[in-house]
Amino acid sequence: MKLYSLIAASLLFSPAAMPQQPFTIKGNVKGLSTPFVYLSYGTDNSYKTDSSAVKGGAFSFAGELTQPVMARIYTDKQSAMYGEGDMATFFIEPGDMTISGDKAHFDQLQLKGSASQKEQQELDAARKPVMAKLKPISNAYNKLNKEYMALHKARKSEAEMAPVKAKLDKLKEQMEPYYEQLEKIDMAFIDKHPNSYVAANLLRWRVSNMPLAEGEKYYSRMSPALQQSSDGRAIRKELDGLKMGSPGSMAHEFTKQDINGQTLSLASLRGKYVLLDFWASWCGPCRKGNPHLKTLYSKYKDKGLEIVGVSDDDRDLAAWKKAVEQDGIGIWRHVLRGLDMEKRMANQPNPDDISDYYGIHSLPTKILIDPQGKIIGRYGGGGEDDEAMDKKLASIFGAI
Repeated sequence: MKLYSLIAASLLFSPAAMPQQPFTIKGNVKGLSTPFVYLSYGTDNSYKTDSSAVKGGAFSFAGELTQPVMARIYTDKQSAMYGEGDMATFFIEPGDMTISGDKAHFDQLQLKGSASQKEQQELDAARKPVMAKLKPISNAYNKLNKEYMALHKARKSEAEMAPVKAKLDKLKEQMEPYYEQLEKIDMAFIDKHPNSYVAANLLRWRVSNMPLAEGEKYYSRMSPALQQSSDGRAIRKELDGLKMGSPGSMAHEFTKQDINGQTLSLASLRGKYVLLDFWASWCGPCRKGNPHLKTLYSKYKDKGLEIVGVSDDDRDLAAWKKAVEQDGIGIWRHVLRGLDMEKRMANQPNPDDISDYYGIHSLPTKILIDPQGKIIGRYGGGGEDDEAMDKKLASIFGAI
């Protein structure tokens, strides 16, 4: 991974140099009778959870922050791990804040005293009509997904799980238009509030699916202090990764054992056009796109096109091999990305992970590399669509 280029700015606005400031939260929730409530929020280098005893619905928290952060308040640790139970989310910040509301509507508790939370409320209000339409479909999907996971845990056959999976896929399709509407609302908010911590938090999760130039534009509008916030630094990291996998950069060279146990090095394919296909056996859109990839390969392989599948199935080799066989894509080479979840969860570097060198955060994503090893196309997350890929390949091989 490349080091950030803003060394001078890092010295001026590094997290260590940003002063810790105190915050307090005093809560009073009608009907709250649990012995404790819990508050979890991110700090510069970790995630902190605090608890407070409840007396007559009243509780309090105190701590220190360097910046506004997203926080969760909840009554049961176990349920919260699965996103269930009484829970509410807020943007907290240095200063004195209050929480009020009713236990019967815990997710609607009100936090006052935080300017960032006011911005979050503005965003929530804009999203509310879409969320109301999305919620019943999302609830149905979550319920059905639990059934699917139970079948998987019981080791049911694919044939037995197929009807449930088909229903899940249909629900996904129904949710997609609403997700697109939410994205438009989020981007309008980011445009309106370029120096908001709420906007930075949104951008952190949106930027990996933007073209590099668009992401850089939004980042450049942020103040130096916001750029050096935890979300700002995460955005910079995403952009640096995306840059390594975008047109104009030299492709990261890797050597892996392929699906047949043979050594494959990207360098050995110099002199040809190479399409890296980042996919997974569990990725529905990836699998649906394989027939089209087979058509492209058949059309251009004799003219100098190679395809290398880079799979996200490091923890399920059997599923990877089965998908390659079922989809008939063993006609080109396949390797695993090199994901090590233990290192990832421990926030440790993993130099064997190919995806990190290409800024891959969504599947499918395809990277087109020219005979000299330079990236000349990105299609999928943070790039153009498949139609643009088809036109690019036609322009290349139509001239050969």
